[in-house]
This record gives sequence, structure tokens and C-alpha cells, in this order.
Amino acid sequence: VAPTTPVCEVPSSAMTGTVVELSCKETEGSPPSEYQWYKNGVPLLEKTGTGSARAANITYTMNRKSGTLLFNTVTKNDTGEYYCEASNGIGLSQKCSAKRMQV
Repeated sequence: VAPTTPVCEVPSSAMTGTVVELSCKETEGSPPSEYQWYKNGVPLLEKTGTGSARAANITYTMNRKSGTLLFNTVTKNDTGEYYCEASNGIGLSQKCSAKRMQV
């Protein structure tokens, strides 16, 4: 079953240095969807635990299975428009509408 449009929860504002979690969920897809977050239309990289992620100064953890995007400490650089895409290899992937987070 192809995924439906996911429901994204993006806070409209966040305080610098706080922990912020964005979530994305869709329930119709079978097999269960995997989620990809985008910021300003650019796909966010997944932290793999190698040095490259640290070099890229990644301050978040993206979980493709649960659809969460977790910032341990948000910075002003994290301000932007976020949306996520659900895909499970069946039918078209589905995106939620972009929401702006102001830090």
C-alpha cells in the first residue's frame, strides 16, 4: 500500500540551545514508510556515526524509521522551512507541507 501524506509536527519557534524534536508520521503505508527530512528543500544527511557527520557540523539525529528529527541544541542556523517525505517503495512518495521553524 502506498503511503499517505504524512503529518509533520514542526515547532514554529524554538529557543537557542534547547532540545527540539520534529516528527513525521503516516499510518497507511505497508510496508511501513521510511522518512526523509528536508530543510529549505535540501535533504538532510543522516548521521552515520563516522567523522564525516561531525565535520559537516551536524547537530541533529534523523531517524528514518520513526520519522523524528531531533536537535540536541538548536542554533540560529537551524532556522528554516522543514518538511518530510514518506516512502516505502510503493506508489509515489508523499510530502507534508513545509513549515517554518524560527530559532
